Amino acid sequence: MTVPAEPAHGVPPPRLDAGRLRRVVLIVALLNFAYFFVEFFIALASGSVSLLADSVDFLEDTSINLLIFIALGWPLAHRSWAGKAMALVILVPAGVAGWEAIGRFADPVVPQVLPVVLASLGAVVINGVSAALLASVRHGGGSLSRAAFLSARNDVLVNLAVIAMALVTAWTDSGWPDLVLGCCIVLLAVHAAWEVWEVSEEERLAAKALSGDEID
Repeated sequence: MTVPAEPAHGVPPPRLDAGRLRRVVLIVALLNFAYFFVEFFIALASGSVSLLADSVDFLEDTSINLLIFIALGWPLAHRSWAGKAMALVILVPAGVAGWEAIGRFADPVVPQVLPVVLASLGAVVINGVSAALLASVRHGGGSLSRAAFLSARNDVLVNLAVIAMALVTAWTDSGWPDLVLGCCIVLLAVHAAWEVWEVSEEERLAAKALSGDEID
């Protein structure tokens, strides 16, 4: 996945509607925070590593959108630092899922299929609604709003992959599909963190250029 392209040369970026952006990210944050508890406890009960990684990811999305709500009015340079902090936040669920995956490589646990599928279908709805809400404001807040949109969009794909994994698990009666997908979610989170870090670096350089400082 790549960060959405910047507007064409000579075309001004969309005007920021701070009030609308704040309302959107607050709604998305509340949706993600509420569904975290649903998916987290189902993940524990079903024994699924990939669902556990996805549930913790709802906390990541909550943090990202709350950070946007708080930091939106900050100067460009400060928003750059917020973007870097966000990139580090994205790595937290990756660490949780990675640690759990390492512990299961010796004996992969076969997760319960039906709870995983039902929880993932609910997650598709939550993340789909979140992505739709954020799509219209993703260019208005720089690295902050684009990070939130990227995370919600990627999460829909991950949810669909978890459903496919559950079907493969039902067919093979093996814990390896769940374990492999859990590792893939970790890699996706690392890649998303790198994308956000790159965009925040662009904002840092833009802030230095506006202030007349030498760009390093």
